[in-house]
Amino acid sequence: MSAENDQGPDPSNPKIVEIGRRLSSRQPPRKLLFLVLAAMVAVWVGNSTFYKVNTEETGVVLRFGRFSHMAQPGLNFKLPFGIDKVFLVKTGRNLKEEFGFRTAVPGVRTTYNPAVFEEESLTLTGDLNVSDVEWIVQYQIVEPFKFLFQIQDPQATIRDIAEAVVRRVVGNSNVTQVLTTDRAMLAANIEKEVQSTLRGYDIGIRIVTVKFQDVNPPDQVKAAFNEVNESEQQKESLILQARGEYNREVPKARGVARSRILEAEGYAVERINRAEGERARFLALLEEYRKAPEVTRRRLYLETMEQVLPKVSEIYVLDHQGGGLLPHLPLRGAQKEVAK
Repeated sequence: MSAENDQGPDPSNPKIVEIGRRLSSRQPPRKLLFLVLAAMVAVWVGNSTFYKVNTEETGVVLRFGRFSHMAQPGLNFKLPFGIDKVFLVKTGRNLKEEFGFRTAVPGVRTTYNPAVFEEESLTLTGDLNVSDVEWIVQYQIVEPFKFLFQIQDPQATIRDIAEAVVRRVVGNSNVTQVLTTDRAMLAANIEKEVQSTLRGYDIGIRIVTVKFQDVNPPDQVKAAFNEVNESEQQKESLILQARGEYNREVPKARGVARSRILEAEGYAVERINRAEGERARFLALLEEYRKAPEVTRRRLYLETMEQVLPKVSEIYVLDHQGGGLLPHLPLRGAQKEVAK
């Protein structure tokens, strides 16, 4: 390699001088620079003048630091150069605060943060037991201006109030109520108290729901509590089964008892009516007997014999004047035999 190449190109070379002259002649004119500068200013003014509010948002516009108006979803206009400031608040969706756990990736198969938040979840119950409570608070912003400027940190306020109310309500309940039977009722009470407290702060929040995500005993005693829970569930199952048997058998027994009572009442009415009929017949017979005793006596005797004799196989008639027996011919029986 030559020494000339090592020292670089020669500035006195005519070719190099000609190339430099051509490059200097291609500098942009002032008009083009002005147009580019004007386009940049127009873009900057447009970005500072127009803004977009999404469907689930509401814009709070401050003019010179004071509230001006609410901006609805869509493309909106504001005064530039910092005269108007816009704060976007998500008023069209339910926001959520999680306690005792954190959602990592929401979706059909939600994944959760593996970190442990025992400072939030461990709660002392009224009977001095410890329970691991995970819950969520869903709320909606109904007054965006108050949410932004009424207090400094509304989200932290919601979390502090919800945690304080949950610890107080759970602390007034026993561990069985928290773990098994009264979870829905406790959540409803917590929701009412949190809403009442936030209403006093007047920060434009409406509580949608408070729900226990998961309630478990601490890991150290989880096995024992699970056995107790299974026993309680088995007890409830047996109670429901017994109630089913009761509802099936008791109405049946009541129906049978009612049927027997009706049969007895019918039999009593029948016996009473029969006795009344016998009484009336006897009184009528007594009346006839008093009128003609001999005739009535003979008629009764003959009617009685007429009922008794057909049931006797052999009949012997004794005459008190004679000493012999006179057999009575069973003519009616013979007639029946012939008829057969």
